[in-house]
Amino acid sequence: MDTQAIYPVAFVAAAYLLGSVPFGIVVARLFGGVDPRKSGSGNIGATNVGRSAGRAAGLVTLALDLLKGGAPVLLASLLRTGPAFVSLVGLAAFAGHLFPVYLGFRGGKGVATAFGVMLAIAPVAALLSAAVFAVVLALKRYVSLGSIVAASTLPVFLSFMPRYKGFVPLGAVVAVLIIVKHKENIRRLVEGTENRLGGKKG
Repeated sequence: MDTQAIYPVAFVAAAYLLGSVPFGIVVARLFGGVDPRKSGSGNIGATNVGRSAGRAAGLVTLALDLLKGGAPVLLASLLRTGPAFVSLVGLAAFAGHLFPVYLGFRGGKGVATAFGVMLAIAPVAALLSAAVFAVVLALKRYVSLGSIVAASTLPVFLSFMPRYKGFVPLGAVVAVLIIVKHKENIRRLVEGTENRLGGKKG
Protein backbone atom coordinates (compact mmCIF):
# COMPACT_ATOMS: atom_id res chain seq x y z
CA MET A 1 0.00 0.00 0.00
CA ASP A 2 1.23 3.49 -0.86
CA THR A 3 2.39 5.12 2.40
CA GLN A 4 2.06 8.57 0.83
CA ALA A 5 -1.67 7.92 0.50
CA ILE A 6 -1.97 6.56 4.05
CA TYR A 7 -0.52 9.60 5.82
CA PRO A 8 -3.21 12.11 4.73
CA VAL A 9 -5.98 9.66 5.62
CA ALA A 10 -4.41 9.01 9.02
CA PHE A 11 -4.03 12.76 9.62
CA VAL A 12 -7.70 13.41 8.84
CA ALA A 13 -8.77 10.46 11.00
CA ALA A 14 -6.64 11.73 13.89
CA ALA A 15 -8.22 15.19 13.56
CA TYR A 16 -11.68 13.62 13.73
CA LEU A 17 -10.79 11.54 16.79
CA LEU A 18 -9.34 14.58 18.56
CA GLY A 19 -12.44 16.58 17.67
CA SER A 20 -14.58 13.78 19.10
CA VAL A 21 -13.09 14.08 22.59
CA PRO A 22 -16.00 15.37 24.76
CA PHE A 23 -14.03 17.82 26.85
CA GLY A 24 -17.25 19.38 28.13
CA ILE A 25 -18.25 16.14 29.83
CA VAL A 26 -14.77 15.52 31.24
CA VAL A 27 -14.40 19.05 32.58
CA ALA A 28 -17.92 19.23 34.03
CA ARG A 29 -17.37 16.00 35.93
CA LEU A 30 -13.99 17.16 37.23
CA PHE A 31 -15.35 20.51 38.39
CA GLY A 32 -18.81 19.62 39.62
CA GLY A 33 -19.46 15.94 39.18
CA VAL A 34 -22.29 16.61 36.75
CA ASP A 35 -23.06 15.39 33.26
CA PRO A 36 -23.94 18.42 31.07
CA ARG A 37 -26.05 16.15 28.87
CA LYS A 38 -28.45 15.80 31.82
CA SER A 39 -28.45 19.45 32.84
CA GLY A 40 -29.61 22.72 31.30
CA SER A 41 -29.84 22.52 27.53
CA GLY A 42 -28.20 19.08 27.45
CA ASN A 43 -25.40 20.40 25.25
CA ILE A 44 -21.74 19.48 25.90
CA GLY A 45 -20.39 22.89 24.87
CA ALA A 46 -18.88 25.61 27.02
CA THR A 47 -22.10 27.59 27.57
CA ASN A 48 -24.03 24.69 29.08
CA VAL A 49 -20.99 23.42 30.99
CA GLY A 50 -20.70 26.89 32.50
CA ARG A 51 -24.33 26.74 33.59
CA SER A 52 -23.99 23.19 34.92
CA ALA A 53 -20.58 23.21 36.60
CA GLY A 54 -19.64 26.87 36.99
CA ARG A 55 -17.94 29.60 35.00
CA ALA A 56 -14.42 28.20 35.45
CA ALA A 57 -15.51 24.86 33.99
CA GLY A 58 -17.11 26.68 31.07
CA LEU A 59 -13.94 28.63 30.34
CA VAL A 60 -11.76 25.51 30.49
CA THR A 61 -14.15 23.71 28.15
CA LEU A 62 -14.08 26.67 25.78
CA ALA A 63 -10.28 26.66 25.69
CA LEU A 64 -10.06 22.91 25.08
CA ASP A 65 -12.74 22.94 22.38
CA LEU A 66 -10.90 25.78 20.65
CA LEU A 67 -7.64 23.86 20.88
CA LYS A 68 -8.99 20.62 19.48
CA GLY A 69 -10.18 22.51 16.42
CA GLY A 70 -7.15 24.71 15.95
CA ALA A 71 -4.27 22.34 16.73
CA PRO A 72 -4.69 19.83 13.87
CA VAL A 73 -5.38 22.62 11.38
CA LEU A 74 -2.32 24.57 12.48
CA LEU A 75 -0.18 21.46 12.11
CA ALA A 76 -1.60 20.78 8.65
CA SER A 77 -0.87 24.39 7.68
CA LEU A 78 2.71 24.13 8.93
CA LEU A 79 3.20 21.12 6.66
CA ARG A 80 2.53 23.54 3.78
CA THR A 81 -0.32 21.54 2.34
CA GLY A 82 -2.90 23.26 0.13
CA PRO A 83 -6.27 24.72 1.14
CA ALA A 84 -8.14 21.54 0.18
CA PHE A 85 -6.28 19.32 2.63
CA VAL A 86 -6.24 21.91 5.42
CA SER A 87 -9.98 22.37 4.92
CA LEU A 88 -10.51 18.61 5.11
CA VAL A 89 -8.54 18.42 8.35
CA GLY A 90 -10.50 21.33 9.81
CA LEU A 91 -13.81 19.81 8.73
CA ALA A 92 -12.80 16.47 10.30
CA ALA A 93 -12.03 18.09 13.67
CA PHE A 94 -15.27 20.08 13.53
CA ALA A 95 -17.31 17.02 12.53
CA GLY A 96 -15.74 15.13 15.41
CA HIS A 97 -17.31 17.57 17.87
CA LEU A 98 -20.69 17.47 16.11
CA PHE A 99 -20.74 13.69 15.63
CA PRO A 100 -18.30 12.17 18.16
CA VAL A 101 -17.66 8.47 17.87
CA TYR A 102 -17.24 8.27 21.66
CA LEU A 103 -20.81 9.49 22.29
CA GLY A 104 -22.73 7.57 19.66
CA PHE A 105 -22.29 10.41 17.14
CA ARG A 106 -24.40 12.79 19.21
CA GLY A 107 -22.28 15.80 20.09
CA GLY A 108 -22.37 19.53 20.56
CA LYS A 109 -23.08 22.48 18.31
CA GLY A 110 -19.47 23.07 17.37
CA VAL A 111 -19.20 26.85 17.68
CA ALA A 112 -16.00 26.91 19.76
CA THR A 113 -14.38 24.11 17.76
CA ALA A 114 -15.26 25.85 14.50
CA PHE A 115 -13.80 29.09 15.83
CA GLY A 116 -10.59 27.24 16.71
CA VAL A 117 -10.42 25.81 13.19
CA MET A 118 -10.99 29.15 11.50
CA LEU A 119 -8.70 31.04 13.88
CA ALA A 120 -5.85 28.77 12.78
CA ILE A 121 -6.74 29.11 9.08
CA ALA A 122 -7.95 32.69 8.67
CA PRO A 123 -7.53 34.63 11.93
CA VAL A 124 -8.81 37.94 10.57
CA ALA A 125 -12.03 36.43 9.25
CA ALA A 126 -12.50 34.44 12.47
CA LEU A 127 -12.00 37.53 14.64
CA LEU A 128 -14.42 39.54 12.53
CA SER A 129 -17.05 36.84 12.99
CA ALA A 130 -16.27 36.82 16.71
CA ALA A 131 -16.87 40.57 16.76
CA VAL A 132 -20.25 40.03 15.10
CA PHE A 133 -21.05 37.46 17.78
CA ALA A 134 -20.10 39.93 20.52
CA VAL A 135 -22.26 42.70 19.04
CA VAL A 136 -25.32 40.46 18.64
CA LEU A 137 -24.84 39.07 22.14
CA ALA A 138 -24.51 42.55 23.62
CA LEU A 139 -27.65 43.77 21.84
CA LYS A 140 -29.91 40.71 22.14
CA ARG A 141 -28.38 38.62 24.98
CA TYR A 142 -28.91 35.39 23.05
CA VAL A 143 -25.81 33.19 22.75
CA SER A 144 -27.55 31.05 20.13
CA LEU A 145 -28.51 34.01 17.95
CA GLY A 146 -25.01 35.43 18.17
CA SER A 147 -23.58 32.05 17.14
CA ILE A 148 -25.94 31.70 14.17
CA VAL A 149 -25.33 35.22 12.85
CA ALA A 150 -21.57 34.99 13.37
CA ALA A 151 -21.40 31.65 11.55
CA SER A 152 -23.42 33.10 8.67
CA THR A 153 -20.94 35.95 8.24
CA LEU A 154 -17.88 33.70 8.14
CA PRO A 155 -17.98 32.67 4.45
CA VAL A 156 -18.79 36.29 3.56
CA PHE A 157 -15.68 37.60 5.31
CA LEU A 158 -13.57 34.84 3.75
CA SER A 159 -14.82 35.70 0.26
CA PHE A 160 -13.58 39.29 0.59
CA MET A 161 -10.05 38.21 1.52
CA PRO A 162 -8.07 36.99 -1.51
CA ARG A 163 -5.64 35.05 0.67
CA TYR A 164 -8.46 32.97 2.15
CA LYS A 165 -10.80 32.49 -0.81
CA GLY A 166 -9.76 28.84 -1.01
CA PHE A 167 -11.42 28.33 2.36
CA VAL A 168 -14.81 29.79 1.44
CA PRO A 169 -16.32 26.30 0.86
CA LEU A 170 -15.17 25.24 4.33
CA GLY A 171 -16.64 28.40 5.84
CA ALA A 172 -19.95 27.76 4.08
CA VAL A 173 -20.16 24.14 5.25
CA VAL A 174 -19.29 25.15 8.81
CA ALA A 175 -21.96 27.86 8.75
CA VAL A 176 -24.67 25.51 7.45
CA LEU A 177 -23.85 22.80 10.01
CA ILE A 178 -23.85 25.28 12.90
CA ILE A 179 -27.24 26.63 11.81
CA VAL A 180 -28.65 23.11 11.47
CA LYS A 181 -27.34 22.20 14.92
CA HIS A 182 -29.17 25.25 16.30
CA LYS A 183 -32.55 24.28 14.84
CA GLU A 184 -34.13 23.87 18.29
CA ASN A 185 -32.72 27.23 19.37
CA ILE A 186 -34.17 28.81 16.24
CA ARG A 187 -37.57 27.34 17.10
CA ARG A 188 -37.35 28.73 20.64
CA LEU A 189 -36.22 32.13 19.33
CA VAL A 190 -39.29 32.27 17.09
CA GLU A 191 -41.54 31.22 19.98
CA GLY A 192 -39.89 33.66 22.40
CA THR A 193 -38.87 30.91 24.83
CA GLU A 194 -35.10 30.90 24.25
CA ASN A 195 -32.97 31.65 27.33
CA ARG A 196 -31.12 34.93 27.29
CA LEU A 197 -27.64 35.23 28.74
CA GLY A 198 -28.22 35.34 32.49
CA GLY A 199 -31.04 32.81 32.45
CA LYS A 200 -34.04 34.98 31.51
CA LYS A 201 -36.27 34.00 28.61
CA GLY A 202 -37.06 36.22 25.67
